[in-house]
Amino acid sequence: MTDERVVRAWQANAEPWTSAVREKRIASRNLVTNQAIIDAVLSRSPADVLDIGCGEGWLLRALAEHGVTGIGVDAIPALIDKATRAGGGDFRVASYEDVAAGKVQVKVDVAVANFALIGKEAVDALIRYSPALLRTTGSLIIQTLHPVMASADSPYADGWREGSWAGCGGSFAEAAPWYFRTTGTWVRLIRESGFSIDEVREPVNPETGKPASLILMASR
Repeated sequence: MTDERVVRAWQANAEPWTSAVREKRIASRNLVTNQAIIDAVLSRSPADVLDIGCGEGWLLRALAEHGVTGIGVDAIPALIDKATRAGGGDFRVASYEDVAAGKVQVKVDVAVANFALIGKEAVDALIRYSPALLRTTGSLIIQTLHPVMASADSPYADGWREGSWAGCGGSFAEAAPWYFRTTGTWVRLIRESGFSIDEVREPVNPETGKPASLILMASR
């Protein structure tokens, strides 16, 4: 499995994913994780943000309602087109490799990745480069699947896993694979990239009483 397969899968699923998000078909997002990432970003009182892997742009639209200016990047042109049409930010087609190569020239208060860091090498390079995207007092905020919950019956060890569109409804094509990281691996990658982790949040699903996600908040 490769990062290229991840991109191909998202290219094939841009339309059903946009429908799932905009029709609010994903229960965990509606119950917990959407508001959790909004709250995390706003807790840093940013004037502007970079949404990495912005998809169809919902997060920047939500932050714009709070007066936050946003730039969104995504490798999938169809998603950027949908985001641009809906408004709420400056949306640009750019892969993680493009960002890590310095092709996205920005300096923002917060760089945020909301359930968007699912590859391996491309994600590693992106995180290592991300301090260059931030002002001196800037923050990196990542929301991802909670590693303990997401490991399910599989070994708690880094590695590629098959994806699933379960719970999204609609007619999806093949799901993107994703690279599982333990909490320790996330922490090491972020720290080795020049950040200090100053807050960890574990939003709880009120219906299950279990963590719905892991939010890592780091400063330069």
